[in-house]
Amino acid sequence: MTAGGHVTLVGAGPGAADLLTYRAWRAVARADVVVHDRLVPVEVLDDLGEHVEVVDVGKAPGRHKVPQDGINALLVRHARAGRRVVRLKGGDPFVFGRGGEEYAACVAAGVAVDVVPGVSSALAVPALAGVPVTHRGTTTAFHVVTAHTRAGEQELDDVAAGCVTQRAATLVILMGVSALPAIVTRLLDAGASPDTPVAIVERGSTPDQRVTRVGLDLAAKRADELGVRAPAVIVIGDVAAHGLLEGTSDRGDVGDPRG
Repeated sequence: MTAGGHVTLVGAGPGAADLLTYRAWRAVARADVVVHDRLVPVEVLDDLGEHVEVVDVGKAPGRHKVPQDGINALLVRHARAGRRVVRLKGGDPFVFGRGGEEYAACVAAGVAVDVVPGVSSALAVPALAGVPVTHRGTTTAFHVVTAHTRAGEQELDDVAAGCVTQRAATLVILMGVSALPAIVTRLLDAGASPDTPVAIVERGSTPDQRVTRVGLDLAAKRADELGVRAPAVIVIGDVAAHGLLEGTSDRGDVGDPRG
């Protein structure tokens, strides 16, 4: 291992600064270099010393400031120079965050690396919107997928579709706003009930959080009408029913777009 320098992959949580863990905050406070994504709460960087180098490598749909190989090389280079490097990533580093690739790159280069888990948006954002991904008497399992691969938008696989069509588990979709029309078509074609509840939570954990609840068949149309934009988490299944936790759920209800 390289003497002195090391890399810490830090999960920044779903967006709100106060959802960083104490361990995450402490790692950032001790860093010599912070390499951060687009959706992290940048206010946590405001109090860093002047000696700390902050590098924005944020990715937006269709626009990557720094390709993944470049990020890997950046982490290794700074660590080999004896610096304490924090790779600050939205959510959890190992949940669709490519943290595994960065970890492996450090190991291959002989650089010491560790991980500070983060609060994943897949769980936190639904919870903050009052949507439990599991609920006694409703569902006891959930399945998390991303709507994007290296090739772009993808169709849901059979396992994901089966969660909804068989009402066997909650389906949580990350990075799925642009793919929502295709997702709806895929699920309906697979036999999902048109009135399956859907909750779309935009900008979860921030002051601008907005929740849209709607039946599956109208989900894409309603999202387009309301101008739903990324970042958003899409929850599909009976747990997304309006009024579930108040005992007044109605699967066919189109809820107030603000929750």
